[in-house]
Amino acid sequence: MLYDVTLRMSYRFGDHPASGRQILRVLPRAVPGRQRVIASALDFHPRPVERSDGSDFFGNITVEAVFRDVWRETAFTVAARVERTVETAGLDFSPAIESLPAAIDRQRDLGPRSPHHFMGPSVRIEPDAAISRYARDQLLPRMTACEAASALNMALYRDMAFDAEATDVDTPAAAAFALRSGVCQDFAHIMITALRSVGIPAGYVSGLLSTRPPEGKPRLEGADAMHAWVMAWCGEEAGWQEFDPTNGIIVANEHILIAIGRDYADAAPVSGVLKTTGSQEIDQAVDVIPL
Repeated sequence: MLYDVTLRMSYRFGDHPASGRQILRVLPRAVPGRQRVIASALDFHPRPVERSDGSDFFGNITVEAVFRDVWRETAFTVAARVERTVETAGLDFSPAIESLPAAIDRQRDLGPRSPHHFMGPSVRIEPDAAISRYARDQLLPRMTACEAASALNMALYRDMAFDAEATDVDTPAAAAFALRSGVCQDFAHIMITALRSVGIPAGYVSGLLSTRPPEGKPRLEGADAMHAWVMAWCGEEAGWQEFDPTNGIIVANEHILIAIGRDYADAAPVSGVLKTTGSQEIDQAVDVIPL
């Protein structure tokens, strides 16, 4: 599936910032066998006085921008053409959960996609007894790793409610789980916590999701949104599999990957420092147009 992607984000400030330095992870990345980036560009307004393009440990595309002039509003726009070629799930070659620790121990590579990086606590993921009990309640004897991840994916979709007002970007997974509500970031953090608690390495994926308008209705400009989902390591043969607990589906061609990490802290679209006072407003609009 071929898509034209546009992402616009703007920040308005109550008082003039004096300076700022930001790192952006907003450009789609290539994933062999799953995603090809045909073209992409990131533009700023106003233009930063310094810009440095690179990548981080996990292979995410990073753009570091430095602002020194006074401004009241800053914005950036991403434009890209991306091809997704995710194959539908076939046979389940993942081992039983009881055999997964041995498979993890056999992994000697410590590169960015090594399961060893995605097992223990991370910046935004802490062990939680309630989530761990919930995870174990979803498991059945002799389940494979893929079956366990799928069961947790569907359980969270069933038991959680999407509510954009229930949480904010800093809400811990345990708090969102206690509420049984939140946004895609919360769904992903809860599922990652649950998977790690039963011994399945799991990470955070940031990206875009193409949405379909209601039957007979035109596509709304800016109707798509940035999204988050989960990747789970399901053994040497199955490798990394991706799940979307917010929608209760296995990730396929409607999901466009931008960044991965242990949790949101590794894949945040925008991070950095601004020297300012007063209020701040953020607007976001995303279009993912199938061609």
